[in-house]
Amino acid sequence: MSSTSLVQKFGSQAVTGEYAGAETVLNFGSAAEELNALRHGCGVFDLGWRGKLVVSGEDRVRWLNGMVSNNTRDLRQDFGNYSFVLNAQGRIQGDLLAFQRGEFYVLETEAGQIAAIREFLDRYIIMDDVEIGDVSGKLTSIGVAGPRAAEVLCKAGLKPGAAKPGQVSDGSWKGIGFSLVRDPIEVRNWYELWLAPENVEQVWNALVDGGAAPVGAEALEWQRILLGLPRIGMDTGARELPQETGQDYALHYTKGCYIGQEIVERIHSRGQVNRRFLGLIVDGDLPARGSKVLSEDKEIGEVTSSTEMVVDGVRRTVALGYVRREAAAQHENQAKSVEVGGSFAKITGLPIQF
Repeated sequence: MSSTSLVQKFGSQAVTGEYAGAETVLNFGSAAEELNALRHGCGVFDLGWRGKLVVSGEDRVRWLNGMVSNNTRDLRQDFGNYSFVLNAQGRIQGDLLAFQRGEFYVLETEAGQIAAIREFLDRYIIMDDVEIGDVSGKLTSIGVAGPRAAEVLCKAGLKPGAAKPGQVSDGSWKGIGFSLVRDPIEVRNWYELWLAPENVEQVWNALVDGGAAPVGAEALEWQRILLGLPRIGMDTGARELPQETGQDYALHYTKGCYIGQEIVERIHSRGQVNRRFLGLIVDGDLPARGSKVLSEDKEIGEVTSSTEMVVDGVRRTVALGYVRREAAAQHENQAKSVEVGGSFAKITGLPIQF
């Protein structure tokens, strides 16, 4: 397991551990305060647990568009979007952000997915002029998020301008080259700075001086669950279909052929799936992953992620999971409780609202 550039520099000042396939900072002392910064102020955080692949070659545009669920063919230069990687049965194998950078694409995903996604993509390079390279060791990332993120970037001299979701802009700061990325997943409301690992500490310090609070992976995971964003290997696996996750912005229905398209189109034309990805607000003990959701002793769903967190000073137990469609329609945002892991819970839509 690799260590991020930031954990090597700041590990002695924080609690560290594994997240998404890399050793990183888990918290800087209080995950509750760090979550509060993400929700109400500005947080700066290590994104070195995300790796990057570069796709180049004359056939890259046509080829990549046939590999992922979103339309990468028609991306404007210096823009990106979010996609699933599917198998021929339409089941989710991974997810990634794809950015069109002119002569190449940058693919970004969790470090723990990099090897598997590269192996999957390599398998489909037959007679194509396509090359895939891993640049994770040469290009790392810092994240900046929250309602004050743009303000903090300006104070630090890293002007975000009027960046649109998915847009990438290149710049220089005190002789340091960087790329500023507005996250394509709008609900996260964050920016990324791509830069060489040796420049991380200087840029990090400037962002903290500009008013950003250091944030670790625990608070990011809490935020992910509140926002209802599925993680590969936790909320999605070999059996999940993309429409079940509710992440419709990862799908494009008119771009042409890609792996898994037939199944995606069949579900789209049918207009429904058998399960829905929803939230659970639990009144009791933390349910384990895999706990069954019961309604009147009848199984209607299953927990995929769960955590205890402090939100705006109140301790909460929340979870994500899949609930059968007909049961979800009866229970979502209703007063009627279900049972999960021996505790009562309320099924709620996403993002989770209290």
